Amino acid sequence: MTQKFPKLFLVLLSIVFVLNLVQGYFTELIYDEAYYWYYAQNLSWGYFDHPPMVAFLIKMGSLFFDGELGVRFMSCILSVGTYILLWLLIDNPKKKDYVVHFFLLVFSFTLMNAYGFLTLPDTPLLFFTALFLWLYKRFLKDPSILTTVLLGLVMAALMYSKYHAVLVILFVFLSNVKLIFNPKAWLAVALALICYTPHFVWLYQNDFVSITFHLYERPNQAYSFEGFTLGYFLNLIVIIGLLFYWVYTSFFKFKATDAFSKALVYLVYGIVIFFFISSFNRRVQAQWAIVISIPLAIIAFNYLIENAKSRKWMYRIGLASVVLLLYARAWLVYKPLFPMLYETHANEGWVEELHAKAGDAPIIFENSYRLAPIYQFNTGVPAISLNNFMYRKNQYSIDDSEEKVRGKKVVYVSKYRKSGDLQYRQPDSTVFYGVFMENFQPYRKLECIVEKPEIGIEHTLKVYNPYSFDIPLEELEYTISYSNAYKQVKEMLPLKVGNLSPDRAILKTKDTVFYTFELPLPKTMDNPVYFRVGISEHGLPPGLNGKPIKIQE
Repeated sequence: MTQKFPKLFLVLLSIVFVLNLVQGYFTELIYDEAYYWYYAQNLSWGYFDHPPMVAFLIKMGSLFFDGELGVRFMSCILSVGTYILLWLLIDNPKKKDYVVHFFLLVFSFTLMNAYGFLTLPDTPLLFFTALFLWLYKRFLKDPSILTTVLLGLVMAALMYSKYHAVLVILFVFLSNVKLIFNPKAWLAVALALICYTPHFVWLYQNDFVSITFHLYERPNQAYSFEGFTLGYFLNLIVIIGLLFYWVYTSFFKFKATDAFSKALVYLVYGIVIFFFISSFNRRVQAQWAIVISIPLAIIAFNYLIENAKSRKWMYRIGLASVVLLLYARAWLVYKPLFPMLYETHANEGWVEELHAKAGDAPIIFENSYRLAPIYQFNTGVPAISLNNFMYRKNQYSIDDSEEKVRGKKVVYVSKYRKSGDLQYRQPDSTVFYGVFMENFQPYRKLECIVEKPEIGIEHTLKVYNPYSFDIPLEELEYTISYSNAYKQVKEMLPLKVGNLSPDRAILKTKDTVFYTFELPLPKTMDNPVYFRVGISEHGLPPGLNGKPIKIQE
């Protein structure tokens, strides 16, 4: 063990592990972590936004610990694994003389540092990227059956972590296209696809909801050079942190000498160029390019070993970076350390206030997949997000969350209301109002399918009832929302529909009712690009029952 890992390496690794455990225990969950915790309450082969790895890790961690640490325990384990794999991926015989430099470098990578304890899809993505590269390096030297099988399993694990993982596999393959003639490489791919089949089946059973949302239905906005492209390059700096100059300098001076080092170069350039192109279409989030941290850490550490001047500066800046990151970690727990509010601050306060006023009544949060799981995590009381035409679909749109509150007395909470039976204040001072509702009956899963006319202006509307019970048609009101080219809703109007079976009063379970309608003229919006049909039940804001449909094609 000490031959591969010096004693100092093991000591520093233990310190990082304990630090992450302590951080994970004392830091409140961020909203996305709570959302993924909600995933984990009902394990599945897929979820609305992501593949299931993040939920599986949270479920595993919860077997060992309760609360925040249970959510984050496996992230702390995987972070240790990432450090170990990075060390193993560096062949330089002088690396044992620079253990402290290694830890200063890796710990300074901003997002990789954060994912050392936060549980997000990028956490396993980083670990399995490092493991994939380590196995690929072994495969190049000795493509044994064991290595081939492990490589296939890890490719599947990568894809189960996040859809962006396909880019890791693709760019490594493009760095060595001769793999197309390697039977064992095909065996690894076949095994990965077999292991990934349950998720393919889940996607099919759920109408490819994840793919459809990410590619077609996600709201966007008009292109802005500062916000999109320039913002993307700033994100590439944020990913690395204070050492970005030396890290990117080491990369641009790096020369690939073999198939593995070529894979590192292709992976960085491939990811950077892919999301650079994407930045002309949509805002690229910083974590989307996070996997470049793995090859950049390998290249930068090799560079600092061989370059004394850069090593000196990287050591100094690395120390400063560690101090700042430790201070930032402390601020995540204790807000007074910095005058800025973050998601880990004071959530338990508003949850306690709302719980005291609502009692154990389930909470219906209007348009918030973020607040609902935070509330349920901290109270154990059911809470769901009820999404309407001004928001977007999420996991609450496709699971059985409606049934957990159906027929019960609930509190409907919204930041758009001006009054209610109760009110509470969010940490950012936003006031939310809540109203009690008896016998809550949501129908958000009713499907509105529109057929555009071949001639004329009269559209056909099919309303399908997927529920296991009948629904009185008199309880349903129809609306149409108009949006711009970026699917941003700008206007909503009531929709007058003509029932093709006027004597029909009930929409039976698993049955369809047919209507006709004409598009009403917008009153305030010029040249709408998309429309969407929604259903309002019991006076609630209309839901996302239909898909966005382009008005002119």
